[in-house]
This record gives sequence, C-alpha cells and structure tokens, in this order.
Amino acid sequence: MSFFSILWGQIVFLFPYWILGIFIGSAVSVFVKDKIHNFFIKFQNKKWDIIGLFIASICGILSPVCMYGTIPIIASFAEKGIREDFLAAFMVSSILLNPQLIIYTTALGYEIVLLRIFSCLICGILAGLFIQLFFKNKNFFNFSNFQSQKSKKIKQPTLITYLKDIVKNIKITGTYFFIGIFLASIFTKYLPTNILIDYLGKNTQFNIIIAILASIPLYICGGGTIPILATWIHSGMSNGSVIAFMTTGASTKITNLSAVKIILGIKHFLFYLLFILSYSFILGFMIDSIK
Repeated sequence: MSFFSILWGQIVFLFPYWILGIFIGSAVSVFVKDKIHNFFIKFQNKKWDIIGLFIASICGILSPVCMYGTIPIIASFAEKGIREDFLAAFMVSSILLNPQLIIYTTALGYEIVLLRIFSCLICGILAGLFIQLFFKNKNFFNFSNFQSQKSKKIKQPTLITYLKDIVKNIKITGTYFFIGIFLASIFTKYLPTNILIDYLGKNTQFNIIIAILASIPLYICGGGTIPILATWIHSGMSNGSVIAFMTTGASTKITNLSAVKIILGIKHFLFYLLFILSYSFILGFMIDSIK
C-alpha cells in the first residue's frame, strides 16, 4: 500500500471523530462551561472529603477550558474558599481530559475511552488525597503573584458565539491533527511492526517506561496524538502503554507545565511531576497485569 493511500485512509477514519469532538467541545464550552464551574463552587463542605474529591475530579474532566484558562478559574475558586485538595483534584483532571478529548479518544475504541476516563478520575482523586496527607496544614498553591480575572458581564451564549468557538477550535487543533495523521502514516509505512509489538505490546515494566518517555516529546496536542496511537494500537501497543502515554503526555505537555508552574513553586512543581510519572507507571503496569 502506498504512503498516500495510508494517509487518505487515516483521514477518512479519524476525521469524523475530530469534527464531532470540535462540535461537542464547543457546545460544552459555550453553553455549559459556566454551569459546571458554578456547580463546583457549591461543594465547600469540609465533611465531603472523598465525595467532594470525586465531584471536583468530574468537574475538572467536564471543564472544556485549556490550562491557561483554568488558572484564573482555580484562582477564583480559591478566593471563594474552595479547599486546596478540591482544587488539586479539579486541576489535575482538567489537565488530563476534557469533553473534546473524550470524543477524539473514541476513535481508539470504547475500552480505551473508559480506561482513560477512569484513570483521569482516579488521578484527580489521588491528587486531592495527596494534598490532604502531605499538605494538610500548608498551602500547596501560590496565588500571591497571580491576580484572578475580574468578573465581567457575561454575554448570553448565541449561535454566533458557538460558531465562532468552532472556528477557533478548528484553527487551534487542525494543524496538530493533520500533523499527527501524517506522522502516523509514516510510522505505518516505514516503521517495522515487530518493533512496536516487541517494545510496546508485552506486559512488562519496560514497555510502560518506553511509552512514558515517548509521550514527552510526541504529545504536543491531545487530538494530534490520536492518529499515532491508533497506528500503534493496531500494531500491538498494550492498553497499559496507551494509558501511560496519554496520562504522562497530557501532564507534561509544555504549555500545561508552564501554566501549572504559575501557581506552584519549584518544590511543589517537582512534587507534581513525581506524582504524575509515578501514577502513569503504576497505572499502566496494573492495567497490563490485570488483562
């Protein structure tokens, strides 16, 4: 099969998921985003604990805002008295997943979708528990040099607003999506399949480490990695490696790291990295071991 045939096949298969993700993600962003954030503000009762962390993590997953948009939101939550463990659960889940990415991930099969949602939910909850255990009487976040955005008069969402958001998302994600398809086609055509099966398909600690290391340079955009992962899964990549790749990649993407650094000092920033890398490895290994 020629390279261009592979390229066209990738486009035909993945394009509908990308477009559907754009439309649904924009709908959530325009019509539902504020309701999700207002809903989260209600849960400040200190007796909620694990239930509160679960709700915070769910709200983070449902929030469609990019990490630079999430920082002002987290700061406003802090001003309203939201507990830091809840903030951590919301932030980590928001980094890892959003409604648009959920739709993109369906291209990899519903088993991967469910594993990704579950892994992000658990990661958010564990992040909150981490704050409870090690920073119970200390501040983990630092908003001293950050001024949250002042509330502006919110305009009612309209069809025009929705269409503008769709166009914006197409511009943001389109380039990375097609770059991902191009790279996936190159891998399919020129990279020997047995290499991927040997290093990413076996249930060993080594395949998880390879997936984690590969995600750091390759995960530039969540949508752009879907074509690459689809090719690797077809070649034998294990589910544990896929989830480890997604978790580490989203958490260490340079734009997300620079945004997180705004509200974390260097020490707490290193705690964040250690937590994510450890979680990605352990979770990936557990998924492969169970299967």
